[in-house]
Amino acid sequence: MIAPKIHPTALLDPGARIGADVEIGPFSTIGPEVAIGDKTIVQSHVVIEGEVAIGTGNFIGHGAIIGAPPQDLSFSPDRRTRVEIGNENVIREYCTIHRGSAEGSATKIGDKNFLMAAAHLGHNCAIGNNVIIANNCLLGGHVRVDDGAFLGGGGVFHQHMRIGRLALTQGASGFSKDIPPFLIAAEVNYVFGVNVIGLRRAGFSGRDRDEIKAAFKLLYTSGLNISQALEKAAATEFGAPAREFFTFVAGAGKRGICPLKRGSEVGEL
Repeated sequence: MIAPKIHPTALLDPGARIGADVEIGPFSTIGPEVAIGDKTIVQSHVVIEGEVAIGTGNFIGHGAIIGAPPQDLSFSPDRRTRVEIGNENVIREYCTIHRGSAEGSATKIGDKNFLMAAAHLGHNCAIGNNVIIANNCLLGGHVRVDDGAFLGGGGVFHQHMRIGRLALTQGASGFSKDIPPFLIAAEVNYVFGVNVIGLRRAGFSGRDRDEIKAAFKLLYTSGLNISQALEKAAATEFGAPAREFFTFVAGAGKRGICPLKRGSEVGEL
């Protein structure tokens, strides 16, 4: 076992649990209910407070704040809430990740995600795996981001919305409606087509890509409403990815899904 390297100016509570080969930089503050897994690097001026569990091989940049109380007027400081972070994540400088709000709840980050500088994750966000959240993105409470999504810089995401798997959002855009998987979204609550390049990079077969395009056209350009499109989809022999697309749409939140920006080039962006 390799002992952790803790800078002499760091404030480390005796109750904190620190794994092997961990580095904690100058002027960082680690609270009593924090657990940090092996081979994690915590740079300078980082604050980790509250109940926080961090896995192995993570990188936490200068000035990040993890586990602070949620920005929720109904929150009571005596509630037991937490942050759970998986393995091999990169959390760059000045990111803020707030703990859950409701009693016993958590803000959760999976594995191999990349949070660029100054991203904000509000209380009870749930981030999957291999997600990229670019600089200055702001996620309200209870935002769910599924595996492989890419959120462009400066994007704002309303509380209680969901971003589907391998969706891509343009920078400086805003969303309050759910974004179905595999799509490109931009501006304010619009989708523009299928993330074809992202699907290729993720190893989707030509057949799966074609079925996702067909699913997109059935939902958005067939002239059917959502209920009719879902009914027709149920009677069509789609493969698993297209089924995933329609399952997401059927389970969308009360604000619904982002509509298509008319005149956009379907499937080519």
